[in-house]
Amino acid sequence: MTAKPKPNTHTISVLVANKPGVLVRIALVFARRGYNIDSLVVSPTVNPKFSRMTITAKGDLETLDQIIKNANKLIDVIHCGEHDLSRSVEKELALLKVKASPAVKAFVTKHSHQYHIKIDDTSEGHYIIEQTGTTAELDEFEALAKKFGVTEMVRTGKVLMVKGKEQT
Repeated sequence: MTAKPKPNTHTISVLVANKPGVLVRIALVFARRGYNIDSLVVSPTVNPKFSRMTITAKGDLETLDQIIKNANKLIDVIHCGEHDLSRSVEKELALLKVKASPAVKAFVTKHSHQYHIKIDDTSEGHYIIEQTGTTAELDEFEALAKKFGVTEMVRTGKVLMVKGKEQT
């Protein structure tokens, strides 16, 4: 399976001081330029003084360059930049709730390795299916799962790390 990013989709990583209000200031830089944030993940780094933001957004490259320059000027931003996905490892998590049936269980069993899926919960006549993978893999599985009647879905957004010794 080849996972290709959607056209004009950008993944931006922002290393910031772990302080109140930083997220709002970053979001405002995107909003001022008319860039909609598709997903946003904020997590601690090894050093608790810093957090890592991974932002996925669609738009033209020229505007993105301006956003990155403006974000890098903010006091609490240590570094902001776009990532080349061919030089990074990217993952996302999804939870999908479907009505329990033998067909769903058979589908999950058959495709568990291919789509990195498993059933996490079997309460009250519904399954909660967990999936990890690239954004493209999650999109592909979501399309297939819809035939089973997905009643609810939650996705984390993309996280990534640069390969090798280079820092993300």
